[in-house]
Amino acid sequence: MKRFLLTVPVVMLLGTGTAYADALRCPADAGQRQPESALRQKLEADGWQIRRVKIEHGCYEIYAIDAQGHRRERNFDPVTLAPVGSDKDD
Repeated sequence: MKRFLLTVPVVMLLGTGTAYADALRCPADAGQRQPESALRQKLEADGWQIRRVKIEHGCYEIYAIDAQGHRRERNFDPVTLAPVGSDKDD
């Protein structure tokens, strides 16, 4: 019984992570994708200090300090450069 009670929450968490990852897909052909530099310029013009940019599930994933001094981890669509998903801040 103890084993069952421990297994159920773990399975539920794994399922939630998969659903979240599926929601953050940014399908785009290479020709449609705007360059990383365009996103950097856009965010820096808004006062962000970019620490790192990587591609995760086809989206640009940004690690930065925003204009208010808060750490941000944010995903952006590579075609529109619009935010995708929820903002993770500190």
